[in-house]
Amino acid sequence: MNFFKIKTSWSNAEFILIKLCMASIYILVGSYFHDFFRNYYPVLIVIFAVTVIWFVYQWLKKMKSQKP
Repeated sequence: MNFFKIKTSWSNAEFILIKLCMASIYILVGSYFHDFFRNYYPVLIVIFAVTVIWFVYQWLKKMKSQKP
């Protein structure tokens, strides 16, 4: 399976997307039982969805451009 063998390089600025993506889902999952964050669920879900789509798009674009 060549999909896992393709190597890509990322700049520190490009890691912001994956960090924001992971942070938003961590907050969402971690705050599931807390009433304080209940009002922010829609915002966190939107941030997570947008950053996941954006990150996967960039990852696939990088993989396509760096085929061996």
